[in-house]
Amino acid sequence: MRDTRPHRWRRAGAALIGTAALALAGFGAAGQADAVTASATPAATALTPHVTWKSACATPAKAGEMGCKAKRVTGGTTAYAVQRAKAGHAAPDAADASTPSGYGPSDLQTAYGLTSAAASKGAGETIAVVDAYDDPNAAADLAKYRSYYGLPACTAASGCFKKVSQTGSTTSLPTADTGWAEEISLDLDMAGATCPKCNILLVEAKSATMANLGTAVNEAVTLGAKYVSNSYGGSESSSDTSYDTTYFNHPGVAITVSAGDEGYGAEYPAASRYVTAIGGTALSRSTSTSRGWTESVWNTSGSEGTGSGCSAYDTKPAWQTDTGCSKRSIADVAAVADPATGVSVYDSYGITAGWYTFGGTSASAPIIAGVYALGGVPSSGSYPAKFPYTKAGTAALNDVTSGSNGSCSGSYLCTAGTGYDGPTGVGTPQGVSAFTG
Repeated sequence: MRDTRPHRWRRAGAALIGTAALALAGFGAAGQADAVTASATPAATALTPHVTWKSACATPAKAGEMGCKAKRVTGGTTAYAVQRAKAGHAAPDAADASTPSGYGPSDLQTAYGLTSAAASKGAGETIAVVDAYDDPNAAADLAKYRSYYGLPACTAASGCFKKVSQTGSTTSLPTADTGWAEEISLDLDMAGATCPKCNILLVEAKSATMANLGTAVNEAVTLGAKYVSNSYGGSESSSDTSYDTTYFNHPGVAITVSAGDEGYGAEYPAASRYVTAIGGTALSRSTSTSRGWTESVWNTSGSEGTGSGCSAYDTKPAWQTDTGCSKRSIADVAAVADPATGVSVYDSYGITAGWYTFGGTSASAPIIAGVYALGGVPSSGSYPAKFPYTKAGTAALNDVTSGSNGSCSGSYLCTAGTGYDGPTGVGTPQGVSAFTG
């Protein structure tokens, strides 16, 4: 497995200009002043996104094991750096951990029409993040992220943040793992970025098997979470329908799952008919759209991009009416996942403490969990994966119509177009109304 992977976009022109000590307010750093600025130069305005990145977690070694979907940028020019350079400010280097080089909460909130909801909604709601192994620095890293961006503090002392094992223990936690710690930092930061007033529950499975991660999902629901984010996946198997019944059939709970990062092809548990499968996009600012942003399917190469496809085992839910899959179609909705248009994350366990840019559908799953939380408690007995389908084709969703993630016999299953498509489902959020029910 390769550790670093070049993005399809290339930098046109001179090398990346110097780094900044702090991110510019209005470019993702809410309430922060920019300490270093520079005049725009021809080299700066010629930059286009181009990054190398590394998978945080190892490839699953055997059947029944899951891999996390976090992709950490290791070098190059991010979309965040490009937008700063075009505005005449110093562009942060993606390889420099001293300053954020990816999108922050204000970027995500404006891109997805969440600014008003994020300021007024979510108090008292709990988003659960399910991951494998322990991140000993989870609370401290989350505090760093939230403090920098001016989000409300979310600590164990206040009751906002809680970390437990898959059995609910706060003291007997799994062994630590550096790769999954990166995943945990990404998940916690993104859940808070979209729903700053939400409580956050981290449930750590003792290993990355579907059985242990599924047990952690059940524990999250037992502890009262109505929104459960899962940024992992693996190969489908004949056991999946059993896993559905045992771990994911929780009416009245919004369960989000990463669609995968290996391009076209179905993964589980995104294939579960009881969850909302989250695809990934490339997200960039735009002066030519009223929204101020554009999105396309995330696809680095034929085997590196958002997942989509047809399940081999799971029954098609009633709210899916596409005809290319006789069984469950993936995905349902999408959000930013391209590492080149990635998000800022603070992490300190096992690597140099500091700021990193992450992508992968590990980013999009907790983002959408936060959107569901802003939308309010799902109605009793409902399956929230259905909610966005009731608003398909309306202004409540951004219909992503460009890009593909591979080759397939049913073109819409791997190629974006008007209406439902596999890589981005019925679209990305534009406010919360499509995630309320």
